[in-house]
Amino acid sequence: MLSRNLPLLINAQGIHWSQSRILAVASQLCMLLVTVIILTNIIITLGERRLQEDWATQRYSELQAVGALISDKVTFQQFRTQMFAKSELLKQYLALPSAENQQKLLSNWDTLVNNVPELLGIALYDPQGQHRFASTNDFGKQSLPSALLGTARNMGGNEIYTSPLEFTPINGQLEPYMYQFAWLENPDQSVRGYLVTYNSMAKMLRSIKPAYSSEQAPLMMLDTQGLLYAGAQTNGNVSRLPETMGGSLKLSYPALWRKMSMSNFGQFHGDVATFVYLKVELTTQYETRREYFLVSYIKNDEIAAKFSQWRNILMGGATVLTLLTALVILLTHLYRLVQRSREFSIYMTNRLFDSDEGCIIASDTGRIVIANNTASKLLSQPIDELADRSLQRVLKMDDDEYALFLSQMQTDKEWRGELQLDADLNNWLAIHTRIEIGADDKRRYMLVTFEDITELKQIQQQAVLCRLLNDVPMASVLTDAKGLVLKANDAFNQLLKIEDSTALNVSALLSDEFNQQWPQIAQQLQIQGCWKGQVFVVLGHMPDQYLQATIKGHLDAAGELEYIHCSFELSEQRTLVRDNGSLVPKRSTIFNHKDDLERYFNNLSQKCKDFSSLLMIDISAEGMLSHMSDLGQLESRQKEVEIHLLRDLPHRYQMSHWQLGKLIIVLPDTNSDQAHYFALESLNKLNENGLGDGICIGIASYQAGQELEQLIANAGVALKRAKQTGDQNICQAYTRFDS
Repeated sequence: MLSRNLPLLINAQGIHWSQSRILAVASQLCMLLVTVIILTNIIITLGERRLQEDWATQRYSELQAVGALISDKVTFQQFRTQMFAKSELLKQYLALPSAENQQKLLSNWDTLVNNVPELLGIALYDPQGQHRFASTNDFGKQSLPSALLGTARNMGGNEIYTSPLEFTPINGQLEPYMYQFAWLENPDQSVRGYLVTYNSMAKMLRSIKPAYSSEQAPLMMLDTQGLLYAGAQTNGNVSRLPETMGGSLKLSYPALWRKMSMSNFGQFHGDVATFVYLKVELTTQYETRREYFLVSYIKNDEIAAKFSQWRNILMGGATVLTLLTALVILLTHLYRLVQRSREFSIYMTNRLFDSDEGCIIASDTGRIVIANNTASKLLSQPIDELADRSLQRVLKMDDDEYALFLSQMQTDKEWRGELQLDADLNNWLAIHTRIEIGADDKRRYMLVTFEDITELKQIQQQAVLCRLLNDVPMASVLTDAKGLVLKANDAFNQLLKIEDSTALNVSALLSDEFNQQWPQIAQQLQIQGCWKGQVFVVLGHMPDQYLQATIKGHLDAAGELEYIHCSFELSEQRTLVRDNGSLVPKRSTIFNHKDDLERYFNNLSQKCKDFSSLLMIDISAEGMLSHMSDLGQLESRQKEVEIHLLRDLPHRYQMSHWQLGKLIIVLPDTNSDQAHYFALESLNKLNENGLGDGICIGIASYQAGQELEQLIANAGVALKRAKQTGDQNICQAYTRFDS
């Protein structure tokens, strides 16, 4: 029982705010205010920068699409220029250069220019590079480059030369354009003339840009010298950018140009705006490469405006958080003052703790007031740290368990339970908690007592292990989830001729084959709860012996594999096929090496080979990999597929690992129709279990004189066909070989 609580003798025992405590409260409030201001500014800055990066990432992908479309359009324009050069009207004019044929050709060119937006004009030049006539007066008057004329040229025939971007005045405005040059040759490769088409880059960009971003999103195009060919800024929204066609970014914004010249793509965060740039290659010629920069930007003020709503939310939340934290600080100091005023009367209860039993006194809300030395030793915590701690943390309860504990204390005034201190050492305490009321019938306390029951728990655990072990009257062993032996009966030790199997691994005791199969067995135990099969073991006293194994898994409360019970019986020796001393492994074995599969295939009788087939299963197709993030998930998915295939795999069939994501199944005495039916049935079962997404199967039938590698290669060809068709997942290779 708690001793009687004495009333306050003097006012000094009450609550008093000292000068040092007032200074402590003031300093904590100041630090809180400064910390909230700094953190709010950091979060706002990081939020704006994150928004900039998101925009830059999105805009960069759009620039990639625009660059790819520009390159495709230039390539198509080369094809179109080649078609113009091969037109019948042009051939008629070159064969008979009359005024009538010229008028027909010009009329045809005008129709083409009017119907193709980016086509500005078409011109014809004579073999000396002199202008003959053109569809418009804006082009064709200048002479052609001498490097493309005569015998010194490096191009000709069906090749199309694409020029760099140039400017020409059209309707009072500079128009960026590029021309494409086609050679008109005679059968003896002599030049009959030259056809030149002129294409507008500005119109090409206007036709592409709306499909990938809004019209307001800026897009500029510059050459590798920094000259602007498209996207001139006429409103002056962003300083230091060229405002006219042909302006130099190198002169107006050196910092941005220096960053662009050092890489082919990237971001640049300026004082006014954030820029994204990408170098695109329009075409590759023998003489030079046509490379240009696509540049887009967003002003920092626009980013700040988009983030303004979140800024207001953050500032409001920071204000509320500051007020609540300040209130908590004040209440905490007040609580400590109240607690100290009660320390004297609580200290007098120390004499109750002069015993060998661990005791703790806590308030009715679960706050620990004091503990004795025995409780400190049992809980392995200093007494000073136990004081003023929560009883919930000491008892290691979550919120739901602690709420149930308080409810039972309110109704029954008593609670009993057990606490595991250390899972590795397996230390346990018995806990008894009851409500005690002071002599004044006002104050209520919790008296918690502890008792060490570690030895009792160990005895109970040994009893559980023995009960699980002796559940069957045969050679039995109990292991953990990793196969480490926890308990084994005498029949197991006598069967393997060992004195003590504790601290050994059951998978390593039997054979390498069983050790390799252990992870798949453990996974099947967690799914199905049981595994049965034969285990090959070679011992000195009984060579070439097989054991019939029955393995049962025991799950914990969370559904994880906790214990594994294995029982073994002597079984009939399987039929062995020996060839050069090698054994044909059992059907349920999954070969991990190619040599094992070759030995298995070579040891088959010729009759089995003649009517055998081979399945190559691909579980790493694109349709499946799009739902995976790494190779670890692919390996896990492959194990699940293996388990479901092994469950219904006929005894005479054999499975093997080929590559990561690919399996091979050899089907003896199975023709092509039967193999196709088996593949279809297996795929349907995988689909029923949700594992058939993206799986493709290739089938190959054995031909006379084939080796295993040829059979696998044919199955690989069929697998490629199955992945390419798109409408079916199974394909069979129809191959023939001369006898």
